[in-house]
Amino acid sequence: MSTAFQPEQYDAQLNEKRERLKALLAPFSAPEPDVFESAREHFRLRAEFRLWYEAGVPYYAMFEQGDKRSPILIEQLPIASRRINALMMPLLEACKADPVLGRKLFQIEFLTTLSGQALITLCYHRPLDDSWDAPARALAEQLGVQLIGRSRGQKRVLQTDHVTETLEVAGRQWHYQQIEGGFTQPNGEVNQHMLSWALDAAGENDDDLLELYCGNGNFTLPLSTRFRRVLATELAKSSVRAAQENLQINAVENVTLVRLASEEVTQALTGVRPFRRLQGIDLSGFKFGTVFVDPPRAGLDPATLELVKGYRRILYISCNPETLAENLQELTKTHRVVRCALFDQFPYTHHMESGVLLESIQTT
Repeated sequence: MSTAFQPEQYDAQLNEKRERLKALLAPFSAPEPDVFESAREHFRLRAEFRLWYEAGVPYYAMFEQGDKRSPILIEQLPIASRRINALMMPLLEACKADPVLGRKLFQIEFLTTLSGQALITLCYHRPLDDSWDAPARALAEQLGVQLIGRSRGQKRVLQTDHVTETLEVAGRQWHYQQIEGGFTQPNGEVNQHMLSWALDAAGENDDDLLELYCGNGNFTLPLSTRFRRVLATELAKSSVRAAQENLQINAVENVTLVRLASEEVTQALTGVRPFRRLQGIDLSGFKFGTVFVDPPRAGLDPATLELVKGYRRILYISCNPETLAENLQELTKTHRVVRCALFDQFPYTHHMESGVLLESIQTT
C-alpha cells in the first residue's frame, strides 16, 4: 500500500503507465490500449494497519518500504474507501477504552464493499477466549460490521467470515462472497471496468471457454454468459470454495469447476495422465475456442504457454506487464494481439494491471 498520495499528479502518473505499456507491447504490433482510470481517492476497498504504541497508546501506523522503525502515524487514509475511513477512529477509540479488546492488539484489517459492507479483523499477540466475545459483539453491533478476532492458531468468528460484494457488469448484477483473508481485487470500480472489458473482448460464442487461475470466480461469472460451457480451474482450496459458493449464489449452471493447477490441466488435456479430480468429467465433450488466463506475477509456465497456443483466441489478464511481454514473445508466434487495455487498479504506485486479446494468425 502506498503512502504517496498526490492526486494532482494522477494524470501524469497514468500517462507514464500508458506509455510504459505501449512500449512493452510495441514489438508485438499491439493497437492503442484502452485505458481505464481509477478514482483519485477512496478507491481501495481493503486495508491493513499495524498499531504503533507510544506511552501505551495505540496509533495506526504505516511505514515506508524497508523501514519498520520510523512509523507514519495516521488517523485517516485518503486512498481507502470512505467506509474504512469512517470506521478507523471509532474502532480504535473503542479498543483503547476496553482492555479486553485492546490488550496486545497489534494489527487491524479492513475489508469493505462498494455497497458499504465491512468486515474487520483484530489481530492479537495473545490467546483469545470467551471473555473477548461479548465486548467484540457489542462493538460489531455498534459499528454495523462483521468482526473477527485472530491470534496464533485461532480465529474467532462472531457471525460470518465474509462480506458479499455486488458488481454491475453489462447491465447485470453479480454477487461475490469475499472471505476474510482471501484474495479480492482491491479497487472495486476498476474491477468492474476490467470485467466489462473482458466481457466485450470475449464477444458472443457458441463454443466453450477454458479458464485457468479462476480464483473466486471474479471473471468466471460474467464470462459464463458468453459461452456454451466453461471449464474453470483453480488450485487454492479457499478460492475453489469461494468460487463454488459464488456460482451457486448467482445460479450459474454452465460452469464446471475443477481443483487443478495449470500444469495439471495441461497434462489432463494433452492426455499425459489422468486425474482423480476429473472423474465424471468428459473433457472430450468440451469444444474450446477461447482460453482465459489470469496468472500470478510469474506469468505462464512453458507447458501452459504451449497449451494455450492451441486455441483460436487467448484472453490474457496480467498483473505483471514484464512477464506478459515475455509470454507474448512466444504467443505471437501463432497469434496476434488484436486488443489491449490498461486497468489502473493501483494509483500512486508503479503497479499495472493489463489485458490483451490474441487471435490465431491462421484464422485472422
